[in-house]
Amino acid sequence: METPALSGLALIGRGRGRPGGAVFRGVNPATGEALEPAFHTSHPDEVARAAELAAAAAPRMAALSGGDKSAFLLDLARRLEADAPGLAARAQLETALPEARCLGEIGRTVGQLRLFADLVRQGHWVDARIELAQPDRKPLPKPDHRSMCRALGPVAVFCASNFPFAYSVAGGDTASALAAGCPVVVVAHPAHPGTAERVGSHVADAARAAGLPEGAFSMLVGDGRVVGQALVRHPAIRAVGFTGSRAGGRALMDLAAARPEPIPVHAEMSSVNPVVFLDGALTERGEALVAGLLASCTLGVGQFCTQPGLLLMERTPAARAFVARLADAFRAAPEGVMLHAGIARAYRDGLSARLATKGVGLLARGAGSGRPNRAEPALLEVSAADFLAEPSLRHEIFGPCSTVVWCDGAAGLRAALGGVEGSLTGTLHATDAELAANADLVDTLSRLAGRVVLNGFPTGVEVSSAIVHGGPYPSLSDGRSTSVGANAIYRFTRLVCYQNFPDAALPPELRAANPLGIRRLVGGDPA
Repeated sequence: METPALSGLALIGRGRGRPGGAVFRGVNPATGEALEPAFHTSHPDEVARAAELAAAAAPRMAALSGGDKSAFLLDLARRLEADAPGLAARAQLETALPEARCLGEIGRTVGQLRLFADLVRQGHWVDARIELAQPDRKPLPKPDHRSMCRALGPVAVFCASNFPFAYSVAGGDTASALAAGCPVVVVAHPAHPGTAERVGSHVADAARAAGLPEGAFSMLVGDGRVVGQALVRHPAIRAVGFTGSRAGGRALMDLAAARPEPIPVHAEMSSVNPVVFLDGALTERGEALVAGLLASCTLGVGQFCTQPGLLLMERTPAARAFVARLADAFRAAPEGVMLHAGIARAYRDGLSARLATKGVGLLARGAGSGRPNRAEPALLEVSAADFLAEPSLRHEIFGPCSTVVWCDGAAGLRAALGGVEGSLTGTLHATDAELAANADLVDTLSRLAGRVVLNGFPTGVEVSSAIVHGGPYPSLSDGRSTSVGANAIYRFTRLVCYQNFPDAALPPELRAANPLGIRRLVGGDPA
């Protein structure tokens, strides 16, 4: 596949942005080398143009058939798959991620696109419901009413720094919004602008080949705090998808709420992902748990939203022996290159602040070289009482740092777990007998997390129709949704009811003959 040279310009509908804005370059975090080309920050008029094109495209996008959307998504998946080596090579330069990780993430991105292609082709996702009229019902006639999910409108998507593909230009937010029939305006992350432009070019080419309206997809370039906020303020934007820091997500939530017409912000922000260890599991398989936990805590230099940041256990002989072995493993673990200077600086600052907090001790820290953008794993400890007394200890440190929370007895363990913030995941390690005797722990974890893991580790998110990647605030701005999996499509839809419409004027999904052959509820029964 022939790929054009990078332009350093935004993609506005079927055209390009123009030079003249503030200039920046991608940087190789492993070497500090500034990369070519220079990228030009999108002008305010380009932001407005992208939003206006999206608004003009919205009616046609919402009217696309499931077959048309499916064909477009499958073609985009094919294009990304064919360009995987080139995409991975550019991403390696901009992120210092290994080739295997980049290729794996491209595979996940392609899988997401194909999952949504299958979903919209099948059609049942619209949740079509039909209640037939009863004109003779007493004391009042019952009207005919039929409902289904419809596209919300133009969506602003903010790309994540830690996933240059799966949570980026063609990632889950973009795929789910396009599958719902929403135009998308992406704000590329400045940490990997070349990767973003290369992926964005494939999205634009696939949209053009599918005959989608011009504003179906645009990609803006520049600082999300400037370009992105201008986009969210634009009245054409109807929803926001964001993956990043709590501060960034809250800023967008507040901005969207302050608009004359507020809009939903689906923000994945921060998660401490508590892991609870019961004594029987530690005694039965402590060595294996050390190896598995270390791998999970340090995977990708800890730059995963599901990194296990809190390790809760009773202060027993088995737990003390387990933590001693875990500390040895952390001490021997190598440092790694973080994705960019900002993340590396935030990790160092967060770790220093945590170690300066009353009651927090350092159990182990890997050897560091002092080279730029490197981070060494760190294992901390704190008592449950100090953990509950200091709110900052419940916040995420983004990187390879985990904190052991020592609990006095079963009651102390439950009290500490009750103080944990909403998370993407909650994990329990227990024997079968312990699981049966501690159902309340599972219930507590299910209240504070969107995915509960038993005898496993939270890193690694399987994209499927059943996965839930979400949870109560602050893991997500809206804990009722998920940012991964088939159900992510519902973030960018709203229910519409049609009352007393003639059959020919209804959407095909709601017509009497069910021309699309989808699953529906008629009178409350599957049909």
